[in-house]
Amino acid sequence: MSERIFLVDDDTDALEVYKARLSHSGYEVETADSAEGALGRVHDFGPGLIVTDVRMPGMNGLELLERVRKAMEDVDVVVMTGHEDMETAVRAMKAGAFDFLVKPVDPKNLVSLAERCFRERQLAQEAENGEGSEEQEPLPGDTLVGRDARMIEIYKTIGMLARNRATVMIRGETGTGKEVIARAIHAHSAHADEPFIAVNCTALTDTLLESELFGHTKGSFTGAVSSRRGYFELAGSGTIFLDEIGDTSPEFQTKLLRVLQDRRFYPVGGERVLTTDARVIAATHQPIEDLVEKGSFREDLYFRLKVVEIQVPPLRERAGDVPRLARVLLSRIREETHGQVRRISKEAMKRLTSHDWPGNVRELENALMRAAIVARGPIIAAHHLGLASEVGADEDLTLRSAMRRHVRHVLERTGGDEQAAAELLGISEEELGEHLESAGRKA
Repeated sequence: MSERIFLVDDDTDALEVYKARLSHSGYEVETADSAEGALGRVHDFGPGLIVTDVRMPGMNGLELLERVRKAMEDVDVVVMTGHEDMETAVRAMKAGAFDFLVKPVDPKNLVSLAERCFRERQLAQEAENGEGSEEQEPLPGDTLVGRDARMIEIYKTIGMLARNRATVMIRGETGTGKEVIARAIHAHSAHADEPFIAVNCTALTDTLLESELFGHTKGSFTGAVSSRRGYFELAGSGTIFLDEIGDTSPEFQTKLLRVLQDRRFYPVGGERVLTTDARVIAATHQPIEDLVEKGSFREDLYFRLKVVEIQVPPLRERAGDVPRLARVLLSRIREETHGQVRRISKEAMKRLTSHDWPGNVRELENALMRAAIVARGPIIAAHHLGLASEVGADEDLTLRSAMRRHVRHVLERTGGDEQAAAELLGISEEELGEHLESAGRKA
């Protein structure tokens, strides 16, 4: 694989500076002061990377980029310009540029970019040769992944729940996959062909939540222009998944308790009693026992919901599951986006395994989605992930930074609930507000 670089710029002084720095770093470098001059020699030189200015007399750098990409698919092109405008950047990247630089370009940054370019070419070659993490066949979106002992127990519990209609409480941090578990319980039950209806309790007011679940009659509240059937009626013998049940009011909890006890309910504003056969699965990231102690969650409803309780471990406590989980997520991402990324490099996988993942599986999936978009070839490298190494040389190790990271982690854990975060941190909401303001709101 060629580690030759062809530089194209009508600024001959800049060309000499770039050439000297790149040559000192071990690259074989050729230069031209025009796009036409480069086209006449680039094939014979056989570079792996071309770095070109945009605005030059005659043919410009974007035209050169398009000509090179058509004739030499295995050559990467970096475009430089002294005019930082969105249109040029978009045109360059759309035409297949490896990167886009704004002048003045620091020669050290050009060396770093060259190193990254040739490293990615090497990774692409490794992928073609079958090196790196093995490719994973895509699995259905509701498939749970993990061999941690606690995950195995969850699989066993799902199998046990397939044989009955018990109410279930799923507990775990935000992003751990509570809804995926609920869907798996439903999918393995005898009523899998009935509806699975997920409701985010946090997103709805009491009135709307009651209307969604129980239905309403025409004129029962402002905006009720017609009667509407609720989810408990529409679900039949299927499953109602109540996400973030800890955020509901005591008034709503009373009505839900009545449904669980009697399997009967009234639509909002209605006088005719209806019945339901739906299974209820509730989920929360909050410590329900603390809510019960404070009086914000009914104890009798808590016990009614937790006939079977599933505790989902955070991803940081099952790091051994990260490699396979990452490969499965990547296969889904590739299938959904029709992308070309097929593998994760060993260094990238090491970075994934060592990361703390405060956002759990959801954060891992987002990181892989971003990496799959950023990666130019068929393999994800460590720098595509946008994750800091465990103790990087450039990591901010000040006490202020450590506090900011901890506050961010706690806020992730509470789903952004500042009151709950303040309680976990052992400080007042006012003190938490001061920390957030000093570190940048929602740091």
